[in-house]
Amino acid sequence: MFDTLSDRLSGVFDRLRGRGALTEDDVRAAMREVRVALLEADVALPVAREFVDAATEKAVGQEVLRSVTPGQQVVKIVHDALVEMLGPDTAELNTNVAPPAVIMMVGLQGSGKTTTTAKLAKRLSEKDRKKVLMASLDVARPAAQEQLAVLGRQVNVDTLPIVAGQNPVEIAGRAMNSARLQGYDVLLLDTAGRLHVDDALMAEMKAVAAASRPTETLLVVDSLTGQDAVNVAKGFAGEVELSGVVLTRMDGDARGGAALSMRSVTGKPIKFAGTGEAMDALEAFHPQRVAGRILGMGDVVSLVERAAETIQVEDAEKLAAKMAKGKFDLDDLRMQLQQMQRMGGLGALAGMLPGLKGMKGAMDKAADGKALVHLEAMLSSMTAKERAAPNVINAKRKIRIAKGSGRTVQEVNKLLKMHQEMEGAMKRLKKMGGLGKLAAMFGKGGLEGAMGGLLPGAMPGAGGGMGGLPGLPGGLPPGAHKFGKK
Repeated sequence: MFDTLSDRLSGVFDRLRGRGALTEDDVRAAMREVRVALLEADVALPVAREFVDAATEKAVGQEVLRSVTPGQQVVKIVHDALVEMLGPDTAELNTNVAPPAVIMMVGLQGSGKTTTTAKLAKRLSEKDRKKVLMASLDVARPAAQEQLAVLGRQVNVDTLPIVAGQNPVEIAGRAMNSARLQGYDVLLLDTAGRLHVDDALMAEMKAVAAASRPTETLLVVDSLTGQDAVNVAKGFAGEVELSGVVLTRMDGDARGGAALSMRSVTGKPIKFAGTGEAMDALEAFHPQRVAGRILGMGDVVSLVERAAETIQVEDAEKLAAKMAKGKFDLDDLRMQLQQMQRMGGLGALAGMLPGLKGMKGAMDKAADGKALVHLEAMLSSMTAKERAAPNVINAKRKIRIAKGSGRTVQEVNKLLKMHQEMEGAMKRLKKMGGLGKLAAMFGKGGLEGAMGGLLPGAMPGAGGGMGGLPGLPGGLPPGAHKFGKK
């Protein structure tokens, strides 16, 4: 998400950072480019104008121009302005009320409202440990109520039984009674949509709101529609008391104009972002983190959170025990690759790490997004004995592995070399005193010092691809991004 805007802004700020002293004209010229980049990203004109005017006023101050690193200061000012535009704080859901907390989902047809309702229910059920009930109030769209019931079974969340012939207000009343009597913490109401904002839709929304008195009213809009999404939000905000916005399909929105405009135009915070089709692909919207991603500063906090959700604790403990002994076989490498796939792949990891934003596109392109899949295929073509003792893999075995995985012998050789490098790193780690000593090195010499002792060429630009990045749970195999090249 935001890839196009991020690339444009990175180019602007790289030129600023590359210069020593900056004049007011330099800053104003850069800000004009920022304005063009925002408009190309489909940010609303008044929002882009206000943003650039405010940032320019701060950036041309004497404190910035006379500072030791004026380029970095300008970037910080733009970062802070982005955070302000997106909303200074993360907007949390208010569920700490007398149960049931009612969350009403509204929006137009095709925005992903029903799927988002199920995703939110899953999140509340699993992460917040809430007892959740979903109810579909959509009696107009064929099989809409059945669709929510199917999704409910997928995410293990209860749905209100369907009773034919009831209108939305009656269904809302029945849902409220069921939630109270059965002790549910949260009730999610999936309302009907229309093709456009009209009087009939608004009348229905108001009637349901009056009957259920929702704690939260969330507007679901498709971020890919850009300024249309913002206009829809304005239409709803003028008629219904919204508490927040959920942007769907953010993973496919390279421009990000809807997200950047939404808060300023509607005054309502973005609470969640849909980042994929999977039922767990719904993330809380953190303005600080999003601003960091847009400006290429990374998002380590989200990376760590994603790792905590995807890394299997038992596997990690087994690997740590083997690492402490200086052992590392191909089964361990396979486990690391599977962890990275669950975390979104190499490109996603690069986009979240500070300083590696520029590598994201190259890695996605070079590997065609399938580097980890190819590595996994080769490892799956090996026998258990070969993975446990890679030194038994001779030329004949390499040919068999290559044929079995649909890859080449050269790629099998690269995989074995990757393993040798990581095994060597584990042995060096053991000689240096193990994981405890590594932690002490992180405290003294920082990330670069620790990595330099473990993995030569680990830092970007040092000749070893992305290296092993021991700071990540499970690590990142050296040269992994090179697989899949034609």
